[in-house]
Amino acid sequence: MTSAFALFRDGRRTLRQGPDVLAHRQRERLAAVVDFARAHSPYYRELYRTLPDRVEDPAVLPVTHKHALMARFDDWVTDPEVTIDRVRAFVSDPRRVGERFLGQYLVSTTSGTTGHRGLFLLDDRAAAVVGALSLRAALRTLTPSVTTRLLAGRMRSAHIVATSGHLAAYAVIARSRAAGRLPARGSRVLSAHSPLPELVNQLNEYRPVLLAGYATVIALLAGEQLAGRLRITPAMVSLLAEGVSDGDHRRIRAAFGQHPVNTYGCNEALALAYGCPFGWLHVHSDWLILEPVDADHRPTPPGRESFTVLLTSLCRWAQPILRYDLGDSVLLRPDACACGDPLPAIKVRGRAADLLSFPRRDGGTVRIVPMAFETLLESIPGLDLFQIVQTAPARVRVRIRSAAGADRDRLWTAVRRELVTLLTAHGAGQVSVERAHEPPEQSPGGKYRVVIPWS
Repeated sequence: MTSAFALFRDGRRTLRQGPDVLAHRQRERLAAVVDFARAHSPYYRELYRTLPDRVEDPAVLPVTHKHALMARFDDWVTDPEVTIDRVRAFVSDPRRVGERFLGQYLVSTTSGTTGHRGLFLLDDRAAAVVGALSLRAALRTLTPSVTTRLLAGRMRSAHIVATSGHLAAYAVIARSRAAGRLPARGSRVLSAHSPLPELVNQLNEYRPVLLAGYATVIALLAGEQLAGRLRITPAMVSLLAEGVSDGDHRRIRAAFGQHPVNTYGCNEALALAYGCPFGWLHVHSDWLILEPVDADHRPTPPGRESFTVLLTSLCRWAQPILRYDLGDSVLLRPDACACGDPLPAIKVRGRAADLLSFPRRDGGTVRIVPMAFETLLESIPGLDLFQIVQTAPARVRVRIRSAAGADRDRLWTAVRRELVTLLTAHGAGQVSVERAHEPPEQSPGGKYRVVIPWS
């Protein structure tokens, strides 16, 4: 099996050879993974029975969805030894997190916040690709001075993730520890569900030189650092899994004095893209294909926000992910990024599943993406965190977390005024905006969702 470092070097050569070579590599890998899926997955053999013998364009493939794939799990996977009953029995035991399922696969689960819990397998070949892409992302920030500080601090790391069950970030950490790639003595795993003061105390005591965790949690910790309660000086800050808003990105940089390693990933593709200093995420297009599309799965032009995005992984063999509706709304940059990176650049605008839909006075429906609320409210002084819960078609309940010393009543007045203005501008001025007395709540996966739609 090719090592992660060898794959990293091969990827670097491919990018240096230019866009034509990159496009050719992508077409070849797509044809290979489609051929493999047809040969080894009964589900894909049936789905692709009328397609051409060779596929080099993802647009000819039917769209797939998590709920449909999970319903056909045993036919979807390419290893006949893998069955959904076996995998469910495996993940039911939290003591087996990070253990190799059937001696071959890392298993991770989704938290099921959108109503469909997923079970995902990562074989060694795919894991090597993820390692190569993770190295590519880290090297954007791993300057000589940062490296010196990491070594001086003996690579002391703190990872803030959800520590219950087989969720992806925790499963990867557990696997890395079991394989000796992440020594237990030089790292600590802290629960993202811990109260914020407890996290602050643990970090102040441990003083990591590498701080990694979900973007929403790191943004909260940045607020604690700016307030003087958190007092750490990490050489590197790594944001996991989520897209981060421009406001949170600025706050993290202000708190920790550096450009964070911002990575965009999910269970279906643990490494999708990595951030640059200009706030864009560069897609690993040599190993995956992202297609921004509208609600009818038609291509969305660059420069326009998509309804969702279709993911095709070019390295997942045990469980092929082909033209898979990921549910994220993205914006594809229409021109070259100022950072000089040749890979396509995107911004994540939120999940299609998190779109808030409201009735209009004229009888129609208006949909608003989470990023619209983030952009509007992030500039309000004293607002640390907010969460909008839609409790009825025309009613929202707003949870807020205020910064220390902020006047909560005055803060609520400002938040409500901005929300009413936004809703009115979208034709949904009749929507009731209520104040919640409980703070924003985390999902089972340890993240804070900006909006929670009514269902």
